[in-house]
Amino acid sequence: MIGRLNHVAIAVPDLEAAADQYRNALGANVGAPQDEPDHGVTVIFIELPNTKIELLYPLGEGSPIQGFLDKNPAGGIHHICYEVDDIIAARDHLVTTGARVLGNGEPKIGAHGKPVIFLHPKDFNGALVELEQV
Repeated sequence: MIGRLNHVAIAVPDLEAAADQYRNALGANVGAPQDEPDHGVTVIFIELPNTKIELLYPLGEGSPIQGFLDKNPAGGIHHICYEVDDIIAARDHLVTTGARVLGNGEPKIGAHGKPVIFLHPKDFNGALVELEQV
């Protein structure tokens, strides 16, 4: 059901400093900041030959990333994202296996302009999993 790894998301306390580190220290291709108000984050994507890194920074009051950073002030890996061909079929299958979909269970449009859902980390070995339809 799952396809390739789309990205690994890292919550960061300073978005510009993190972007500069990837750009200057690692020589990575770093994209521009992109506000995602529906998800309460500002993101920057770092393009790698085989996947992406997504830097996450809180946007607005009540951002879920702020809660993560309150518990992890230095930042850290927030979630991993896998690609799926059909997000509704994937969701329905996962629910039948006992997996919990976060939120109301309906896909939202993610940072790539495609439908996404998040799966409860307690159902996936402590890792928050995002599925993105490609």
